[in-house]
Amino acid sequence: MSGPGLLLEIDRLSCAYAGQPAVRGLGLSLRPGELGCLLGPSGCGKTTLLRAIAGFHTPESGALRLRGADALALPPEKRSLGFVFQDLALFPHLTVADNVGFGLHRLAAKERQARSLETLDLLGLSGLADRFPHELSGGQQQRVALARSLAPRPDLLLLDEPFSSLDADLRGRLRDELRALLKRLGIAALLVTHDQEEAFAFADTVGVMNAGRLLQWAPGFELYHRPATPFVASFVGEGRFLAARVLDGRRVSTALGELTVVADLPYPVGSAVRVLLRPDDLVPDGDAGIEAEVSAIAFRGAETLHTLRLPDGTALTALFPSHQQHEPGDRVRVRPDLAHVVVFADGDVG
Repeated sequence: MSGPGLLLEIDRLSCAYAGQPAVRGLGLSLRPGELGCLLGPSGCGKTTLLRAIAGFHTPESGALRLRGADALALPPEKRSLGFVFQDLALFPHLTVADNVGFGLHRLAAKERQARSLETLDLLGLSGLADRFPHELSGGQQQRVALARSLAPRPDLLLLDEPFSSLDADLRGRLRDELRALLKRLGIAALLVTHDQEEAFAFADTVGVMNAGRLLQWAPGFELYHRPATPFVASFVGEGRFLAARVLDGRRVSTALGELTVVADLPYPVGSAVRVLLRPDDLVPDGDAGIEAEVSAIAFRGAETLHTLRLPDGTALTALFPSHQQHEPGDRVRVRPDLAHVVVFADGDVG
């Protein structure tokens, strides 16, 4: 995986946790200034990987390089990394300024103070330098934890679900502010989360993990529209799998009619396959569409998510403008409108 200009390179890394495999042969890379995210269910190995990168966990095998050097040979303090823990880990007996300056021992006292105040200002904490953590709100404490990790100006910031304790509005605002600040400072980051909205809003590149394996490492658009596996397809966004049969190398037959794929299908003619359908892949068509019965509706503001049942019993979902009022039992007409037809072998879909 080694390549010029890469900041972080992980190659076939494996880690155990409590005697059980936690990370299995994982590989990924980050460029300087790139924002990445590890997305997956609880227990899939995300935090173990983050701790291995930081030097808090020793891998069983594989390689980990930072700026081309073997990071596994370096202690944590030599890796030029910042780490924001889920529980923040602020020092309650230190002021905000002293918390932020804790990792700046190599600077002279005057420089340390100046860097601390500068970083507090970047995080919108001017005027709070002399307060103690217990005197701050949850959002302010989170900003202090971020400031402390950013004060040394690390090459890479590691974030272990840092926004999980905040309410939804504050979480979104702080996430967006941090993304903008990291881009401004040119600092790369790797965020761990199980929240896909957070992953897509924050990261340039997102990796989906399951059972210790990295299934796909790609921009959010690719994960949603071109998932590499059925698990990625199910975990990222909403979607249903539609039964289909291969007609030839580029066409499949479904209950919605024939669908054409861009690349040649690797399945024999006549094979049973499944086509991924996202809610935005079905659009209302009152004239020529296929008739379906509405079985459930979920209001989402500008749109409503309709669960539909086709004549053969297949259940699918579709988005309708919210001003189009429907009720369960109504009949509507829809047609497929797929920019990317994603096909999986029937046996691969659980």
